[in-house]
Amino acid sequence: MNQDKMTALGFYKPNSTTEAPNFERVELERPKATGRNLLVEVKAISVNPTDLKTRDGKKEDDSSVTIVGRDAAGVVVEVGEDCSFFQVGDEVFYAGTSNIPGSLSEVQLVDERIVGKKPKNIGFPEAAALPLTSITACEAIFDRLGASREPADNKDKVILIIGAAGGVGSVATQISKLAGLTVVGTASRPESKEWALEHGADHIINHHEAFGPQLEALGFSGVHYIFSLTNVDDHMENMAKTILPQGKICSILPAFKPLSLELFSKSVTFSYELMYTRSVFQTEDMVSQHHILTQISDWVEKEEVRSTMTKHLSPLNPETLKEAYNGLLTGRTIGKIVVEGPIQK
Repeated sequence: MNQDKMTALGFYKPNSTTEAPNFERVELERPKATGRNLLVEVKAISVNPTDLKTRDGKKEDDSSVTIVGRDAAGVVVEVGEDCSFFQVGDEVFYAGTSNIPGSLSEVQLVDERIVGKKPKNIGFPEAAALPLTSITACEAIFDRLGASREPADNKDKVILIIGAAGGVGSVATQISKLAGLTVVGTASRPESKEWALEHGADHIINHHEAFGPQLEALGFSGVHYIFSLTNVDDHMENMAKTILPQGKICSILPAFKPLSLELFSKSVTFSYELMYTRSVFQTEDMVSQHHILTQISDWVEKEEVRSTMTKHLSPLNPETLKEAYNGLLTGRTIGKIVVEGPIQK
């Protein structure tokens, strides 16, 4: 076996946006850990819509192989000379970043500042479901929306989570409850409503209907925070009518239409959350993602947060990846789809 090479699963052509990429096995140079980088042997990955966004952005004349994949859980096999958080043999989980080769490979190079120790009480597949969604949820709730980390401070505060049964929504609901917020989630199907309630939502409303009357029926004149996890343009007017004056809205997707003027009259704060911002731009607080994952690991070990894995596939090969990504493309995914490795040769 050539120790200087590694096997990865990638694609050369973007393929149709309505289908999963045509993954194939490729042999690449095995990276070396230097500086603050870890080399991690990948044990399990979970799939995310952002992987497909990377595919959709690939140029037709780009003949290079593209390795996607963000979420991963595995074992540290090398540490760079400047690493201080981890050592060889540590079990870790992380969401990577968008400007490096992804996790669909035997080993992956990743900066230790965006890595956390895997919770001891769950396996690699369950852990792989958590990093991207957990970091996104924590950054949105505490950094963008500015909710207090002290439950007592949030006693009378209400958060509306649009898309509460999805990957991010499932974790955001749990974290919002730990923060002491009252959670109103949106869901439209019986199974997604049940999932959101099981993960801590206090109330469920239907995102295909006007928010205001549904909230009033629950006894709420409005909400203090809104976390939008679907197409924000679709819900702009509903959000503008239900956000309280001086409230805050955070979206994980870009708005392509103008913001509602009602947000101006209410002095509403509108912000975005993209968990890759800190790692791509190497911000001074990039290490906060390590701290977030440390907190998530602690919550999981205390059984205060649970994994949102709903589908477990194996082995890690082109066929299972196609099944996983086609599942994402249905737009009806509840929780997270995980594929367990190692890569099948």
